[in-house]
Amino acid sequence: MSDKKSQEKRAKRKDKDLLIIFVKNIILGKVKTRLAKRIGAIGAFKIYSELAGITEKATSNIKADRHIYFSDAIISSKWKGGKKFVQEGEDLGIKMQNAFQNGFEEGYENILLIGSDLPDISKEIIDSGFESLAKNDVVFGPAEDGGYYLIGMSKMNPSIFKDKPWSQSELLTITLAQLKEQQQSVGLIKTLNDIDTFEDLIDSHFYKNNPKVKEIIEKKIQL
Repeated sequence: MSDKKSQEKRAKRKDKDLLIIFVKNIILGKVKTRLAKRIGAIGAFKIYSELAGITEKATSNIKADRHIYFSDAIISSKWKGGKKFVQEGEDLGIKMQNAFQNGFEEGYENILLIGSDLPDISKEIIDSGFESLAKNDVVFGPAEDGGYYLIGMSKMNPSIFKDKPWSQSELLTITLAQLKEQQQSVGLIKTLNDIDTFEDLIDSHFYKNNPKVKEIIEKKIQL
């Protein structure tokens, strides 16, 4: 499909676009547990609070509808302007599958899902995901660790979420191979670094260019 045709398709279908955002309830000791091993539960709590704020700001002015999926309980005072749900399922794959299924059942035709631990997420990156989805069955935003920070579908494909090595470096490679066998068209957008570990954090611009984040980390390192 040409870029012009895909743009026309997007213009006609913008009311059928949905962005799903997976967020964790910001509870001390329950967010960024791998990071907490190095900087403590309070430091991890503060870092995730910063990341969630970045995601909320980046998604506040997109043209698509938003579905916000909390990990444990809906917080009515947070994430204004979107429908709110609680994630359901025994693992991440089932939780994502259920969220997509709900979106398609509501009549949406182009659905993206992102997490909330991306320091470099932006409206432009999300828009590029929808643009790629206008000409592909599936779209991914690759993560530097071998997973993905964004997934989008124009039709439901439950196999993407079944029997996958979540949080492992081969996740995206295995998923892409499966989709190739299924002859699904796939788009890839910009690769980003999500913050899961201490190494992710200190290698990021989020840390290097953010005095507040540096202060959180350096105070802990000095202890």
